[in-house]
Amino acid sequence: MPKPERARRIPDATVARLPVYLQILTDQADEGVDNLSSDQLAALAGVNSAKVRKDLSYLGSYGTRGVGYEVPYLVYQIRRQLGLTHDWPVVIVGAGNLGQALAGYGGFSERGFPVGGLVDIDEAKVGTVVGGVRVRHIDELPQLVQSKRISIGVVATPPSGSQDAADRMVAAGITSILNFAPVMLAVPREVQVRKVDLALELQILCYHEQVRAGGTLRAVSRSATA
Repeated sequence: MPKPERARRIPDATVARLPVYLQILTDQADEGVDNLSSDQLAALAGVNSAKVRKDLSYLGSYGTRGVGYEVPYLVYQIRRQLGLTHDWPVVIVGAGNLGQALAGYGGFSERGFPVGGLVDIDEAKVGTVVGGVRVRHIDELPQLVQSKRISIGVVATPPSGSQDAADRMVAAGITSILNFAPVMLAVPREVQVRKVDLALELQILCYHEQVRAGGTLRAVSRSATA
């Protein structure tokens, strides 16, 4: 008896681009666009059309020559592939300024990631309500994770407490972590970690600003010495 065919694994680079395509396609659908070519999607996503076609082929979607991709169906395919056909509650560890801002951000719930819990080690914060979520003590994390079937956690602590937060998450059963702390976390291999480094992103923007200003400065300098 033949063995069932295993699902083809999608490359990480493609997975990282799928949410970009999804946002573009969702916006296009809201504007009443029914079909989009790979060239059009590529231009909006800032990649080449061959890469778009390759990425979407992993979904089993190849479009129709002369017509392109059916936008609503492609939205459905990407959402299904990313696991967005149901909500994924998240727990935020750290109820400081960042944690409170994240808990109060309505965009998470709108995109299928409702805040299922907010915990902190500071007794002064425990019991307060942020964004409709009551802050609980971090010792209640295992119970919270189990009762609400949470698998995604967000580290919003100061750097000094981030590893302890990650350790507690792993011990509670969290298998995916979004880390806002500017440190590398040590976690088991089976736990996925995505790092959000705002300072790093600002440094990249700073480079582009310096290049922009540098070109102007060089032009002025040459004019002055002419």
